[in-house]
Amino acid sequence: MAPIETARSPTDGQGRITVTTDELARLRHKARGFSFLPRQPVHSILTGRHASRLRGRGLNFEELRPYYPGDDTRTIDWNATARLRDPFIRVYTEERDRAVVLLVDQRLSMFFGSRRATKSVVAAEIAAASAWRVTSLGDRIGAVVFSDEAVETVKPQARDAGALAVIDAVVRANRKLPDNILAASRPAAFNAALQHAAPFLKHDGLLCLITDAAGADEETVERITTITAHNDVLSIFIYDPIEAGLPQIGPAVVAEAEGQIEVDTNSSGLRRDFAQAFAERRAQIEKFSRKRSIPVLPIRADLDPIDQLRELLGRKVAHSVRGAPPP
Repeated sequence: MAPIETARSPTDGQGRITVTTDELARLRHKARGFSFLPRQPVHSILTGRHASRLRGRGLNFEELRPYYPGDDTRTIDWNATARLRDPFIRVYTEERDRAVVLLVDQRLSMFFGSRRATKSVVAAEIAAASAWRVTSLGDRIGAVVFSDEAVETVKPQARDAGALAVIDAVVRANRKLPDNILAASRPAAFNAALQHAAPFLKHDGLLCLITDAAGADEETVERITTITAHNDVLSIFIYDPIEAGLPQIGPAVVAEAEGQIEVDTNSSGLRRDFAQAFAERRAQIEKFSRKRSIPVLPIRADLDPIDQLRELLGRKVAHSVRGAPPP
C-alpha cells in the first residue's frame, strides 16, 4: 500500500479543498518578508552551505576602458593599469531580470488534507504568494502547472501580468480536482512537468518545486541534475501531518481511484508502515538535495504556508530540513 498516494479524501467541513482567483490575488498583500534569492539574513537557510547555489541579481563585466577624470576610482583594474602603464577601469552593466519558474503540483496525491486545507490548496497559495513576491522584486515569473491528466505552461513574464497568468493557470488545475477524484493517478506526470520546465531555464534561472514529490524516481534525479547545471533549484516539500503519523481514530475510509477501502487505524502495523513510507520519501528528498545543494523547505498543510515560508527562510541552517516542525 502506498499511503501517501492513496489518501485522497478532502478535508473536513472547516478545511479548504479548492481556491479561487480572488483568494490568490489577495495574497499579494501578504507576500512580504521573504525572498528566494540571496537577500536573506546571515543565518538564513539559504545562506551558509546553500548560499553559493543561489545566484542573485548582480553585475556583468562589459569592457575594460581608459580611466577618465570623474570615474569612480574603485573601478580601476590595477593589474591592467600596471600592464598597460595607464589607468584602466572595468565597466559593468546590471544583470537583467532573472526568470523564476514554479513547478506547481495539482495531482490527486495532493488532494489530501486533515485540517485547514488540502496540499493542493497549499501549493496554490505558495505559488500565488511566490509569484507576487518575485514580480515585486523585478524578476519574471513563469510556471508549469501539472495534474495527472495535463500540463499547462506559463511563459515567464514581469509585473502583474506574470503573476496573474500563473494564478489563473493554478486555479484552473485546482478547480478540476474534485471532479477527478476517481481518476487514475500518473506518477510520471512529475517528470513530464520537469521536461516542460527545462526550455524556460536556459541560464541563471530559478526552478521552484512546489510538490509532495510523489512519483520521484531516477529519471527525476537526472532531469533536475541537468537543470542545476546552469540554474538554481529550490524545493518546497508539502506534507500533511497525518502522512507523518497516522492517528488512532479506528476504522476509516480511504478513497482510491478504483473505489474506496476501509482501514483500521488502530492497527500498530498499519501506522508503522504508513510512517515508514513517509520517512523514506522524505529521507530520499533530503539525500538528493544535500548532494546537489538544493535547499528544501518542508511546509505543513495544516498551518499557514506563507508564515511558514517566512520562518523557514530565516531559520538557521542547523535547524533547516531535519529540524522542520514536528507533525
